[in-house]
Amino acid sequence: MTQTIITVKDLCKNYGAFQAVKSISFEVKKGEIFGLLGPNGAGKSTTLEIIETLREKTSGQVMVDGIDLDKDPAAIKKIIGVQLQSAGFYPGLNLIELINLFAGLYNRKVDPIELLNKVNLADKAKSKSKELSGGQKQRFSIATTLINQPRIIFLDEPTTGLDPQARRNLWELIREIRNAGATVIITTHYMDEAEQLCDRIAIMDEGRIIKMDSPDKMIDDLVATGFERPKQVKAANLEDVFIHLTGKEIREE
Repeated sequence: MTQTIITVKDLCKNYGAFQAVKSISFEVKKGEIFGLLGPNGAGKSTTLEIIETLREKTSGQVMVDGIDLDKDPAAIKKIIGVQLQSAGFYPGLNLIELINLFAGLYNRKVDPIELLNKVNLADKAKSKSKELSGGQKQRFSIATTLINQPRIIFLDEPTTGLDPQARRNLWELIREIRNAGATVIITTHYMDEAEQLCDRIAIMDEGRIIKMDSPDKMIDDLVATGFERPKQVKAANLEDVFIHLTGKEIREE
């Protein structure tokens, strides 16, 4: 039986009379890629920020790897990695210096080159973050989440704004992180991304979880209702065409 690593029970978050999160409950299994999806304003970011100890909840219970959020949030911070936005990096420091800075904050000893190798950025070790392309910045941002060797990693729309090649490269990186033993929780507005990456997804709308299952099961359930796409689904899509024509290597300016 797969071990549960996150349990959320009857979680609520109110802002005055407005209910952003309305008594939701779900579990995340150890070693899975779990997607939390929903339109803007659905409550998914608020939910994740509560689990990440960044926002206070109104009521409910959150357990992270056996740790009660109410009793020991500091212990939770030690076992999670939260993706940083590239705007938060000091522009005057190169990647090695930034990694050493964050390692000092975590009180960890890290080999910067080894870490950069994991995200295919060793050749950019002496570059400043502002000199990186969009895809490189996202990979470096994910690298910073690995510094404290977290058991759970939170990625908030990690491929937004990237070209198709950079997106697929980042997908492979996320799979590698999961295969190395971490649990990954991701938000995305790209449904193809959720379908490709996630073992299970929860779809939120207006503060509630309206469905939770594997992407394949959700698709099968929809097809079983008699739903048909207005256009025939082909064996490839336009993104496949783009990558096939332009090459499979990352070409980032």
